[in-house]
Amino acid sequence: MPADRVPEGGEQQVALDPRSVKRARRLGLVVGGLIVAIFLVRLVAGAWTQWAWFDSVGFVGVLRTQWITQGVLFVIGALLTGGAVWTSLAVAHRARPVIVPESDDELVMERYRGAFEPIRRRVWMAVPALVGFFGGATAASQWKLALLWLNRVPFGTKDAHFNKDIGFFVFTVPWLSFLVGFLTMVLMLALLAALLAHYLYGGLNFRGAGGGAHSRSPRTSAAARVHLCVLAAALLLVRAGSFWLSRYESTTAAGSRITGVTYTVDHAIIPTRGVLALAALCCAAMFIATIVTGTWRVPLVGVAMMTAVAVLVGQVYPAFVQRFQVKPSEASKETPYIKDAMAATMKAYGLGDIDRRSYSATTDASGGQLRGDTATMRGIRLLDPTVVGATFQQLQGRVNYYRFPASLDVDRYTTNGEKRDTVVAVRGLNLAGVPASQRNWVNDHTVYTHGYGVVAADGGKLTSEGAPVFVEKDMPTSGVLGKYEPRIYFGEDMPGFSIVGGQGARELDHPDASGEQKRTRYAGKGGVALSNPMSRLAYAVTYGDKNILLSDAVGDGSRIIDNRDPSERVKAVAPWLTTDGDVYPSVVDGRVQWIVDGYTTSDNYPGAAKSNLSGATSDSTTATSRNVRALRDGQVNYIRNSVKATVDAYSGEVKLYAWEPNDPMLKAWTKAFGGSVKPMSQMSADLVSHVRYPSDLFKVQRTVLETYHQNDAGEFFNASDQWQVPDDPTAGENAKGQPQPPYYLTLAMPGQKAPSYSLTSTYIPVGSRQNLTGYLSVDSDAGSEAGKKASTYGRVRLLEMPGSTSVTGPAQFQNDLDSTTRTSADGSVPLTQFLSQARQSGSTVARGNLLTLPVGGGFLYVEPIYVQARGATSYPLQRAVVVGFGNKLAWAPTLEAALDDLFAGDSGADGAPQPSQDDANSGKDSEKDSGKDSTTKPSTSSNATLDKALKDLQKAYDDGQAAMKKGDWKAYGEAQQRLQKALDSATSAAPSGSVTAK
Repeated sequence: MPADRVPEGGEQQVALDPRSVKRARRLGLVVGGLIVAIFLVRLVAGAWTQWAWFDSVGFVGVLRTQWITQGVLFVIGALLTGGAVWTSLAVAHRARPVIVPESDDELVMERYRGAFEPIRRRVWMAVPALVGFFGGATAASQWKLALLWLNRVPFGTKDAHFNKDIGFFVFTVPWLSFLVGFLTMVLMLALLAALLAHYLYGGLNFRGAGGGAHSRSPRTSAAARVHLCVLAAALLLVRAGSFWLSRYESTTAAGSRITGVTYTVDHAIIPTRGVLALAALCCAAMFIATIVTGTWRVPLVGVAMMTAVAVLVGQVYPAFVQRFQVKPSEASKETPYIKDAMAATMKAYGLGDIDRRSYSATTDASGGQLRGDTATMRGIRLLDPTVVGATFQQLQGRVNYYRFPASLDVDRYTTNGEKRDTVVAVRGLNLAGVPASQRNWVNDHTVYTHGYGVVAADGGKLTSEGAPVFVEKDMPTSGVLGKYEPRIYFGEDMPGFSIVGGQGARELDHPDASGEQKRTRYAGKGGVALSNPMSRLAYAVTYGDKNILLSDAVGDGSRIIDNRDPSERVKAVAPWLTTDGDVYPSVVDGRVQWIVDGYTTSDNYPGAAKSNLSGATSDSTTATSRNVRALRDGQVNYIRNSVKATVDAYSGEVKLYAWEPNDPMLKAWTKAFGGSVKPMSQMSADLVSHVRYPSDLFKVQRTVLETYHQNDAGEFFNASDQWQVPDDPTAGENAKGQPQPPYYLTLAMPGQKAPSYSLTSTYIPVGSRQNLTGYLSVDSDAGSEAGKKASTYGRVRLLEMPGSTSVTGPAQFQNDLDSTTRTSADGSVPLTQFLSQARQSGSTVARGNLLTLPVGGGFLYVEPIYVQARGATSYPLQRAVVVGFGNKLAWAPTLEAALDDLFAGDSGADGAPQPSQDDANSGKDSEKDSGKDSTTKPSTSSNATLDKALKDLQKAYDDGQAAMKKGDWKAYGEAQQRLQKALDSATSAAPSGSVTAK
């Protein structure tokens, strides 16, 4: 045939050059080899760096245990899944019948078999390998379940229905559920592989016996029938186990009112699950019988009957019981189960011992009413940590490459012999503040490497300008915290990695008094040494950064520090913990330590209500802050703050302490990771004094108490007294509709003899009413004894308002504040006019945290008002304080004046915070901030210079107050400058070197 002719009915064939085919194959092999090599190099480099990191923090045993557990589970899962599929395929091939094609259909199948045979071995290996890989990965992902089950311990408490130890439901049931689900998947894949293979090789023919189109059962060879029946029987046996196990799983199933067993579950669902398990066993026996009888009718009828039984007893019967037995007298039938659920929920969330009090709050304000609450009033925190971050930045930031977080923290430090609530923050590293001309790889990773110092301000004291009174400030550090290592290499929002140490002092440290930049060289043991070229190569591959390998800034003595976020470091060394979304820095034993609260959680506690962690821990602060986050770990119905962790800000050292040593889940995890958690006895007294009750645990608990504060099962059933956390009435536009966050305050609850550092929150009823119905607090002071927490720590106190009492709620107070015509304490300026004038002048008005305090026999609201002028370098200053009691509201530039105005001219709270005239110019020059809180008054003197200075002082003060009332902030600032000059002059002229203070 001529080369240019095309065969009839076909296409022209193109001959392929064998050499081209070989070259293409070689090229494909080379490309494939390179891809595999790159994958392996990255895999090895990642494993190398991960092992080196865990070794550097002393937790390599954790990684080893995790890898071994995952590896064993992967191998077992891969062998089971891949082996089952391969076995099905191999058995079907070896047992294939000899078939002589007698019809067109059989001829077609024979052609398919012939075409498939050349690639059969490869498919027989590839399919099981692929399925096995995914099966192994699925099994490996459940390594935590496996470790918990292997190291399970008893809870010592039994559930209300099955009378089994709680540990059975928390540790064993989840593991068995996974095994049942995994085996179901394995057997279904094996059965599917067997069906396909037997069909391909003729062992299974769906045309039925005799080939008739109307035959009712498939035709199978004896070998195929045995194979398929064994697999089907095994699958049904596993399903029988699943039905039986689901009886226990019903204790954590969510119902319309409660979680767990209800009347219908107890009398209909649990018994029928046993019936379904028996039905599955009978069906399995029918499939085994088919091996002998050779007919599929019996097992197929059995499966159909089991399906019908499942519908009848699994759905119809429970619905019948619910409709005709429960509904007519639901309250009485469900009461025992509600009581069990209430008890289980309170125990699972650590709420079993609440101090509950009925609090008939008075709404009348009278003179001297706060005299009995002087200690509480002295500790009122006026500084809002979510507002004053910009103020800290302007007054104490010092250089652009240091910054403070948007939301600061509240801690406790001793000032002048008194322990005070203190707003604290560290100067973190801010590469965005480095001039663009200085941004390069060397500077970003080896020069700008760390933050510097802790800044702290008294939470209840302000300068006369409304600026914080810093008790720890400046660079180098100075203040009440004493001598400590100030450099911050590990903290929130730090760069990805820095390379420190090496030769010479190249790292920028801080400017000295003359403004010259000091440099330092890291001398700690944090991070991983890069002296070994292999380590540098591994990190260069891991980070995809060749400069780690090639730069002359990296060499002998260099160390790479990464994974710098405190919360992430704790999660890495304790992957079984859920960490609190708000970590905070404290100066402990001469070191800056990040304190991280760790939780053990479960969603398998029988009868306990489930909480969505993300929803429960979200509030107006998490909606607007980068460094305070809501939790993201799904649903739980058991939670304990089992671990207090610390991360050293200089060395990165991580320590875990068993804070709840009797927690069964903590016991199981410490058995699995022996030696990773230190006993509480090793906690120093200084560390104990700075730990606090964690906010996320409190948020979860307050969410649970919205419903479970009710003691009576009848009230619970009727949902007649449900509460909710109010929306934050002071939130900005980005956080509208978000719950009010809890607040750390030092206060004395009714019944307490002395104030205690506490975490507090409020409740309002569900619905349109906004009045206050409950007030929740928890003692957050752990004491100051080494290795021991205070007996009162963690005590939850709940004040409940009687139904006959109507107490103003947070939103109602805020509505009054926004609309009131009430003038300031001196009667000159209405509050609305004050706010309007501030906004009209171009300034921004920010509402501070709305604090609620149970004092004076009722509830006192305190809300600071901040004003921030226009300009890139402006910052918020507190210009007013609004207070409310009952239906009455007052405001003034100071808390003391506002309280006196609110309580008929004399609140009786002599210790209420007031501005410090000694710090009048702190807002403009924080170096002059003295930290005093006395209010300067003119005094009589024969010294002419002193007399003049005191007159100038009084005039400047009066001018400043008048300017503030008019909203003339420029004149106010000028008056404050004159005030400071007069104060300096008076101080110098006074015989004792100071001005007499009240």
